[in-house]
Amino acid sequence: MEKISVGGQAVIEGVMMRAPHALAIAVRKPNGQVALKEDVWRSLSQRRKFFKWPLLRGSVVLVETLINGLQALSFSANQVWEEGKGRERLSSWTLSIIMAAAFGLGIVFFVILPHYLTDFLSHFFGADLGVENLFFHLVDGLIKVFFFVGYLYLISLLKDIQRIFQYHGAEHKCIYAYEAGEELTVSNARKYSTLHPRCGTAFLLIVLIISILLFSVIFPFLPRFPSWGRGLANLIYVGIKLPLLFPIAGLAYEVVKLSGKKPNHPALKVVIAPGLWLQRMTTRQPTDDQIEIALRALQSALRLESGQKVVL
Repeated sequence: MEKISVGGQAVIEGVMMRAPHALAIAVRKPNGQVALKEDVWRSLSQRRKFFKWPLLRGSVVLVETLINGLQALSFSANQVWEEGKGRERLSSWTLSIIMAAAFGLGIVFFVILPHYLTDFLSHFFGADLGVENLFFHLVDGLIKVFFFVGYLYLISLLKDIQRIFQYHGAEHKCIYAYEAGEELTVSNARKYSTLHPRCGTAFLLIVLIISILLFSVIFPFLPRFPSWGRGLANLIYVGIKLPLLFPIAGLAYEVVKLSGKKPNHPALKVVIAPGLWLQRMTTRQPTDDQIEIALRALQSALRLESGQKVVL
């Protein structure tokens, strides 16, 4: 029987697992009980064939993953922060505002600020680099990687985030066990690594790497601006970078997808290695009860996908 492609996400005290047509969220409530939410999922790529096209499908998956992640976080937060515990339940609208603000900050720190810092540094050191110069994009990319790694390190110091990272490790272990064709038990999942090549951490790092390469190819062909128009030029260049994030995400998705199919390919192992190194920061060894939660989510998603509970 062919394996179903399954991905996941750690949430607050739980895990969300998503199959092609179903998703399930399992959360450990404060009283020890497990809250489970199951939904049939129909992707845009199943409604419109052109969304399955290579390079385009990566952007679709990224947007849908953000939507699913927002819903999963909303569910998990409301299960953990129960009414009567001194906290109000979080509405989807509230979380949407939080996620929109986080997305905006991400654009600032990983697109706008690195570009302007690179321009400033080139002037400060007298290099006077333009966007047509490969070194400009290398510096820009290094600043992005520095911000990204620094952000991961800082949040990894928070106790609550460390627990989410444990669930992240549990998610990977359970997916490994399923992909290996083993019975989905805690003992079987426990022996696998917390590092997985199809992880979102690897995806984001590949996005940064591809952005360096793509910008280095495209920007030399853009028109140059006089020195007095440098401020306007940078504004235009940043405006060009933003829509390019979608094809970049598409390319990164294809790389990650291919690495999942051919994990032992020498070239792909080199490409995916930095993402695996970063996962040492974003995953922790989970406890047995955390693996149990991840297994509950995985088993529910697979059962729903197989049509035993609903007809898809």
